[in-house]
Amino acid sequence: MSVLVVGLSHKSASLRTLERAVVSGDALGKLLRDLSQAPNVAGAFVVSTCNRAEVYAEVDKFHGGVSSITDLLARHSGIPLGELTPHLYVHYEDRAVQHLLGVACGLDSMVVGESQILGQVRQALGTAREQHTLSRGLGELGALALRTGKRAHTETRIDQAGGNLVSVGIAAALEQLGQPPDSLAGRTVLVVGAGSMSSLAATTAARLGAAHIVVANRTMDRAGKLAAAVAGSTAELAGLAGPLAQADLVISCTGASGVVITAELVASALRQRAAAGPQADAGRPLVLLDLAMPRDVDPDAAGLPGVHVVGLDSLGDGEYRAARESDIAAVRAIVAEEFASRVSAMHAARVAPTVVALRAKAATVVDAELARLEGRLRTADHGMLNEVERAMRRVVDKLLHAPTVRVKELAGSPGGDSYENALRVLFDLDPAVVNAVTVADPPADEDET
Repeated sequence: MSVLVVGLSHKSASLRTLERAVVSGDALGKLLRDLSQAPNVAGAFVVSTCNRAEVYAEVDKFHGGVSSITDLLARHSGIPLGELTPHLYVHYEDRAVQHLLGVACGLDSMVVGESQILGQVRQALGTAREQHTLSRGLGELGALALRTGKRAHTETRIDQAGGNLVSVGIAAALEQLGQPPDSLAGRTVLVVGAGSMSSLAATTAARLGAAHIVVANRTMDRAGKLAAAVAGSTAELAGLAGPLAQADLVISCTGASGVVITAELVASALRQRAAAGPQADAGRPLVLLDLAMPRDVDPDAAGLPGVHVVGLDSLGDGEYRAARESDIAAVRAIVAEEFASRVSAMHAARVAPTVVALRAKAATVVDAELARLEGRLRTADHGMLNEVERAMRRVVDKLLHAPTVRVKELAGSPGGDSYENALRVLFDLDPAVVNAVTVADPPADEDET
């Protein structure tokens, strides 16, 4: 079985296309189940975020796997195959593994180094495990990706340099508001949504000194808890025009399937500002920061006077890629190290049956010689025979240690198969015995912390 990645991201597709391709909730479960039943696919998990929609699969045939996955992506997204295909990329075998490791570290993110992707990969693996579509091979690969991502964020400053979508988005909004780069002093912030990203947005706004924070959410209980955490207030989603009229910055990141803040709603808020008179500073700018996928804010709102819309598509500009080259280089070195370790382990596992068969044959020879010796030395002291046995086994272990360790090391070099074959020929190992050797399965619960 081989690892295959088929997907699209902010690098290969527009935000509008990504919006249509994203899958979540019940739709994600259905896609996973269909993938697991597709020809040539033995297991799969899906990383679906605001920046990417990628299928990671274990397949027995490259072309068959690509065809099956592409067809399912088109069917579940509703994007015609001919329209979707130009935006897709395909990675196979080693390149697929390297791609996942880079994704988990934030190297492939819109904001290089952002840390949210690591949790999203963990969630993707968990969802696939719940749906029983995570094969053993993909589970091990996922654990490697999580470990690599964790190393990247603990051993380097990649997350501090790259930030995350919330901090980068707010930085862009501050620029539109004419504020200092680290201050929301005197400004009113409306946060639409109460999920994890909304919580981060609210706490970031509070840290930057926002004068007042309002949280609007479909579930008022969650809105109340978040508002209380930042000493703010709440608002009903059904009556957003009033809070919009009072706000300077709106940060929207709900899980809604359609637009939450329409151009008509924003226009209504502007009329309320105008009706309030000069004391309300009706001409002040209104910045709408849309961090949702699919988008929460109607793009037509940007055409209204004094309104600025900052969306995910605008956050991919180079000026917001703050990660320092030294940190990126350090993370790439970690990726290379973890990838090399995986390759080495796979090569060692490949020759393991030969090594096990060789040691088993050696043990059989020792046992036979000990039986012969015991028959000839019937009167010998039992303790002496035990000492002879230990000596013989130590000699065999020492003789076999170097060639078995070396063959594992050489397995990854060019022509590595020839070293394994030479070991079989030199020690006259029965191919049937080698093929019959099985390696015990590792524990089912991988470390994903």
